[in-house]
Amino acid sequence: MNDDRATAPDLVGIGIGPANLGLSALIDPQPALTARFFERRSRFAWHDGAMLPAAALQVPPLKDLVTLVDPTSRFSFLNFLAEQGRLYRHLIASRSGTPREEFEQYYRWAADLMPQLTFGTEITEVRTDGEELTVHDATGGVTGTRNLVLGSGRRPHVPSCVTARGARVLHAAEVMHRCPDTLGRRVAVIGGGQSGAEIVHWLLGDKDLLPSSLVWSTRRDGFLPLDDSAFSNEWYFPGYVRHFTRLSATRRAALLRTQRMTSDGVSADLLDAIHAQLYRLDALRPGHCAYRLSPGQELLAVDGGAGDAPIDVVTRDIDTDSVHREHVDVVILATGYRNSTPAYLEPLRELIPLDEDGAFHVREDYSIEFDGPPGCRIFVQGAAGHTHGVADANLSLMAWRNAVIANAVAGRSLYRTDRDSGTVTWSPAAAPHTTTPHTVTPHAVTPHTVTPQESTARV
Repeated sequence: MNDDRATAPDLVGIGIGPANLGLSALIDPQPALTARFFERRSRFAWHDGAMLPAAALQVPPLKDLVTLVDPTSRFSFLNFLAEQGRLYRHLIASRSGTPREEFEQYYRWAADLMPQLTFGTEITEVRTDGEELTVHDATGGVTGTRNLVLGSGRRPHVPSCVTARGARVLHAAEVMHRCPDTLGRRVAVIGGGQSGAEIVHWLLGDKDLLPSSLVWSTRRDGFLPLDDSAFSNEWYFPGYVRHFTRLSATRRAALLRTQRMTSDGVSADLLDAIHAQLYRLDALRPGHCAYRLSPGQELLAVDGGAGDAPIDVVTRDIDTDSVHREHVDVVILATGYRNSTPAYLEPLRELIPLDEDGAFHVREDYSIEFDGPPGCRIFVQGAAGHTHGVADANLSLMAWRNAVIANAVAGRSLYRTDRDSGTVTWSPAAAPHTTTPHTVTPHAVTPHTVTPQESTARV
């Protein structure tokens, strides 16, 4: 057994996605802080199962690992482009958007520069041992720490009404891994967000994938665009997060519902491209792919499909309350992602209160309520939308959130987290066009018990 408790790092991160990768990048130049990060996969991967060829970021590339907190960092996206010798070309080529595949390439480049990252090691459990937390991995290694950061990510959500699973019923998160046979077949895409739109665009734009028929359905009232307007984007500012955390649980839940399309809508350019694809099919290739776009459809069941038998997709039309049954060959579920309590926390289950829907009680500094050894803290990445707002699962405030966590672990301001300004005044007590300075203090805010809202990230 490898026991690393004698040289316990200040912080241990579990899961190396963009969030914990960004935290590692901010800690890397700080000699006063030590950290280790563990990931069960053998290398860094970001939405690799959904990395469609034309997928692009929905946020500006300056919302990278570090730039909005430390624009001089060697881990910035601009430095990556410069190191690769393609900075000038990128400025021209990216006018229509930065490819997600290129951003994953950037993340992998940054990961290769950080020796504190350990890949190919699965964490099996976390326990308490005297005055610290002990992190146990599948190789028998034990690492002690007083600060744990959960970055295991969200899991693909498959609705409970889906009983047919297999090679022909798959989640959008696994499309590129499983490569379903769609050419000349009947395909249903369920979900009207960015993932569903990207899949529809992909199927319609590749002659080797083109279905004989395509149904794209969503519960939403239409195929709705991303709200990327200027004032809506101020919900993705640090000042708004501080405002949001001080609201009542009822008010926060209501706001998350009204703000959803700033995160979960479809890029307007992508909607235009799909509309043009369908026009070209009708005008230039009539009969090649019958299609139906159906908003206002509640999914009731996906079943059947044994062997080569058709799969039944049953929906209810919300406007007419009528039920429809569709026979298809392939179903792709673009039904989003959900947070869940990682299995490795089971030994601490009695020490971590959850609300009735399984959400953590999250403090302002992203630590959760935890009845463990004094001074030990558990921080969350992307699991605080119900307390910190719509930006939580988004790349937009990832660097700022990591600066808040790093400051909390260090017990001092390694990074400025209060030097932001906004056009909108969220608190009547604040002077016009100013932001009241705020210092994040661990455990300073009483946690709220709230009902979490499902959130999806603009990526």
